[in-house]
Amino acid sequence: MGAKRLRAGDDDDDDPRNKKAGRELARHLEGDDSEDPSGDRKRILEKLMDDDEDADDQEGEPVDESSVKKMILTFEKRSYKNQELRIKFPDTPGRFMETELDLNDIIQEMHVIATMPDLYHLLVELNAVHSLLGLLSHENTDILSFKDVVDLLQELTDIDTLHESEEGAEVLIDSLVSPGQVVALLVQNMERLDEQVKEEADGVYNTLAIIENMAEFRPGLCTEAAQQGLMQWLLKRIKAKIPFDANKLYCSEVLAILLQNNDSTRELLGELDGIDVLLQQLSVFKRHNPATAEEQEMMENLFDAMCSCLMLAANRDRFLRGEGLQLMNLMLREKKMSRTSALRVLDHGMIGPEGSDNCHKFVDILGLRTIFPLFMKTPKKMRKAGAADKEHEEHVCSIISSCLRNLKAQQRTRLLSKFTENDCEKVDRLMELHFKYLEAVQLADKRIEGEKHDMVKRGEILDDVMEDEFYLRRLDAGLFVLQLLCYIMVEISNSGISQLQQRVHQILNLRGGSVKVVRHIMREYAENIGDGKSEEFKESEQKRIMDLLENF
Repeated sequence: MGAKRLRAGDDDDDDPRNKKAGRELARHLEGDDSEDPSGDRKRILEKLMDDDEDADDQEGEPVDESSVKKMILTFEKRSYKNQELRIKFPDTPGRFMETELDLNDIIQEMHVIATMPDLYHLLVELNAVHSLLGLLSHENTDILSFKDVVDLLQELTDIDTLHESEEGAEVLIDSLVSPGQVVALLVQNMERLDEQVKEEADGVYNTLAIIENMAEFRPGLCTEAAQQGLMQWLLKRIKAKIPFDANKLYCSEVLAILLQNNDSTRELLGELDGIDVLLQQLSVFKRHNPATAEEQEMMENLFDAMCSCLMLAANRDRFLRGEGLQLMNLMLREKKMSRTSALRVLDHGMIGPEGSDNCHKFVDILGLRTIFPLFMKTPKKMRKAGAADKEHEEHVCSIISSCLRNLKAQQRTRLLSKFTENDCEKVDRLMELHFKYLEAVQLADKRIEGEKHDMVKRGEILDDVMEDEFYLRRLDAGLFVLQLLCYIMVEISNSGISQLQQRVHQILNLRGGSVKVVRHIMREYAENIGDGKSEEFKESEQKRIMDLLENF
């Protein structure tokens, strides 16, 4: 999820909450004589200054359950009074301006409740949450309380605060979502805000923060939030032709969060033509690098969103029709910052039997000419860190193994012929990578065996949870890439091209490798295949791999 970022221009000395009342008051008072029959600006200004002094005096007072109750009841009274006068004098703001300031003051005071999540139940019991949401739905977004309510809710739902008191947090979140349409209300408000005005742009930012906080605390809310208009609003905001800003970055982040491990939101995005929106936004980075670190972060969020979407088979078809393969292929050739993530997207789009159509299309658009140079040599820019190096080689090997699994007829022949080019140089590279990752995995295995030995000596039990953890560590050390490399070796050895099988066995023998080791790795791979897939798929895939091993 990442840490909350500050908005551009925010600092402790310029907190929007500290200066908002003054700015809003000035805006209401400018040129407003005709609507203020009393013309009593001086009195209102004096009241605002007196309230500031009162607030200073109260700073030292202890805040407990009793004072919080009093604060909430004061808020309820002032909110009711403000609404009453607004209904009575809708066209003369001067009549309700003072109640507006009173309401603003008490909302500012209520920020202190955000430091005591164990008292959140009082907000619910005394109906304050319902009243705050009522202020949000007010037809006039220019009132002081509207923006202050958004600020307050953002602070109350801050994820760190929520985790301080799980009980208080549950009560608050339940109260916010119990009407069932809180996100719809927040989205409607964002649609009414004019982001050209800084305060309203801040309102959008804080609203997104409220939604992110709730979704992070209760991930199940993502599906409801997306269906209540949030997904549609995010896509519309992301594709809006306005300069890049903090809100566009935040929108990309919230979109990526909504799509994590959630097929319902992925399906909704596909139905809303979201794949095309993502492709259009990413196409900007085909020939141009992001101008700033923030824009780069947004680009990565959009790539993350695309990878999540491609976990759904229906979206792979939309990606294919939207010429996503062509865009990713061009990004790989252009050698810009987007190249690494484009490789990741291709991997997600082509993996498994659902990626068959994308694999065939990739060969048709001459993608093999792009992917094999990346297989033969890891680009220098990616060599800054070993992890990046491994990630690159993993995605390239995964794409090649997906093609070997899915391609048929002419396209398969074209792929296999690549391995025979230039005296089987690609087989040589394959074996080079095999021994590189085999060594890394063997080192990890030694460390793990040592840990297991120590655990047994201490009398600790090696349960399934520990075994799974050790397996994940082995995968992270390079076992997954090694499995992909072994799969490619076994596939090309079963291709019917004797030249390829001979070269694989020749290099294994020369470097002290072993056919038994390759078979062991592939059997372990087959045993762990099919996680999240149907039992039928798992069995058929295991049988296919075992058949390949018989002829290796």
